[in-house]
Amino acid sequence: MKILIVTQYFWPENFRINDFIPELIAKNHEVKILTGKPNYPGGKLFPEFTKNPLSYSHYKGADIYRVPIISRGNHPIRLFFNYLSFVISGLLIGTWKLRKFKPDLIFVYEPSPVTVGIPAVILGKIKNSPVIFWALDLWPETLQAVGGIRSKSVLFLIEKVVRFIYNNCSLVLGQSKSFVKSIKSHCDYPERVKYFPSWSEKLPNFQKNNHQIFAPEIIRNDKNFNILFAGNIADAQDMPAILDAAKRLENKDHIKWIFVGDGRRFEWFKSEVQRMKLEKNFIILGRFPLDRMPSFFAHADALLVSLKKDPVFSMTIPAKLQTYLMTGIPILGMLDGEGSKIIKESNSGFCSPASDSESLSRAIIEMYELPKLKKEQFGINGIDYSNKEFDRSMLMDKLEGFFISSVNNYNKS
Repeated sequence: MKILIVTQYFWPENFRINDFIPELIAKNHEVKILTGKPNYPGGKLFPEFTKNPLSYSHYKGADIYRVPIISRGNHPIRLFFNYLSFVISGLLIGTWKLRKFKPDLIFVYEPSPVTVGIPAVILGKIKNSPVIFWALDLWPETLQAVGGIRSKSVLFLIEKVVRFIYNNCSLVLGQSKSFVKSIKSHCDYPERVKYFPSWSEKLPNFQKNNHQIFAPEIIRNDKNFNILFAGNIADAQDMPAILDAAKRLENKDHIKWIFVGDGRRFEWFKSEVQRMKLEKNFIILGRFPLDRMPSFFAHADALLVSLKKDPVFSMTIPAKLQTYLMTGIPILGMLDGEGSKIIKESNSGFCSPASDSESLSRAIIEMYELPKLKKEQFGINGIDYSNKEFDRSMLMDKLEGFFISSVNNYNKS
């Protein structure tokens, strides 16, 4: 099968869609990728890409077609033009670059923005190919929750764009069961909407308690209780609530907060740690490539996942949660809804309500005081649950089944 993947983000940016490519190639599919130039999450083009862009034109057997975009920057207006530029470049330049390629199927990866679906849908009409859209973020709901958009006319316009995209897809996949219900409210064909979660992403060569892979950036102290946050540092992750929890525990010198990642709130976060005089409690390291992540996880006694209090985030399964489950390290959550349900169902750690810093600080103390065997059992429980619900091979086979049925149904219509 010839498959075109449309995604605004792709390698060397760290997203799950990267994992998907070798799986498709191994199943003898021909894969091409339409994407932008890497600048997520820091908002600037990756220097390694700028130095040698041609070395990023192929990935594990797939050809990459990159279109120029305005980098994200650190301002909402700049972000708007980043989204718009991919739509325009995808439609004009992407269509030209792909003029000789006739895909059997177009697959859209949407962690945000939903507008990535516009060039995909138009390409689907030009190429006479079915489009499958994987929604990992909800629009316009997320814009209200994070972007602070309240204008009814703007939200009305965005809802029309969302409805246009969903209605012109053969299949729309929601990353959680709550997503499915919301997506159906924006789609005239609810039978086309299905549940499909992210798979567990196993860290490369990670072995819990392997003393040979500790990160040199962190001074080891076995008396410390290290809480690791890995990933995007932005509004959705509710950094103010995390800082408030840390402030409540600032006199617990053995509790350390390790942050590995980047994002729109990264500089603000670093400055707040200094302003609140929490430097001795935090280790803030910035972004690292995926192959370095195991060395940071090796320091972790618990893994932190958070989402701010909002109805749309209660419907979201944070992408990092599936990876956390696979590490065998206990999880500390501060979120509601789907994510909270997974932590509790899996019995892989403790979960506090979203934005409840006081509850999080109590959970941290409780986790720290647990016997070693109980903490280890949390980790074992997480791995077992992940293998049952988010097994990569199982979900890849399921997705390929969606591909085949969509192509067959499209060809019959």
